Amino acid sequence: MAKSDVKVLGAWPSPYVMRARIALNVKSVEYELLEETFAPKSQLLLQSNPVHKKIPVLIHGDKPVCESLIIVEYIDEVWASGPSILPSDPLDRATARFWAAYVDEKWFPSLRGIGAAEGDEARKAAVKQVAEGLAQMEEAFQKTSKGKDFFSGDKIGYLDIAFGCFLGWLRVTEKMNGVKLLDEAKIPGLAKWAEKFSADPAVKDVMPETDKLAEVAKIIMARLRAAGASK
Repeated sequence: MAKSDVKVLGAWPSPYVMRARIALNVKSVEYELLEETFAPKSQLLLQSNPVHKKIPVLIHGDKPVCESLIIVEYIDEVWASGPSILPSDPLDRATARFWAAYVDEKWFPSLRGIGAAEGDEARKAAVKQVAEGLAQMEEAFQKTSKGKDFFSGDKIGYLDIAFGCFLGWLRVTEKMNGVKLLDEAKIPGLAKWAEKFSADPAVKDVMPETDKLAEVAKIIMARLRAAGASK
């Protein structure tokens, strides 16, 4: 397929955009990243995702597919000849989807809560919540990986992509708040997994550098503070 037939509308710092890019890399599908600037949102984004008006959007031919995990599943189904992303076993597939939903609905919001916390006590409580979530993910990793490198076994799969896309922001949170979250002593499985995931050929070129991502985080926090002050 020609590169121009597959486009990802997104922005490099977005963990959700990373999901689409990693899935395409796993399948060895060439694509073009169309950077979204947000100020204002592009006409292509508004046309492609008129309901949510947000990234990522996969444009395959001239047809848009929206929502990051739906995009990952679409990629897995359309380019079926490549390595499988979703588990073949129905129970394993359901389990992977369960933990992916947990990451999106519970864990990542708690990670963002560390940066938003005001005062030492609130910050400690937020860090504790994230650590408890990581302990749960450690347990899930031990069960689903069956002693191998990834949640999906020998190769990167659905839950690896769903969770691994947040590693850049996890490292930024550690750096900016002086905390250690990926603690090898407490969550050895996840700590090793994070290294292997980040170094994988499908991931390494799209995983943002921590310092570069930290600069983006500072801009976001400044905008949020300014918005809060104007109310």
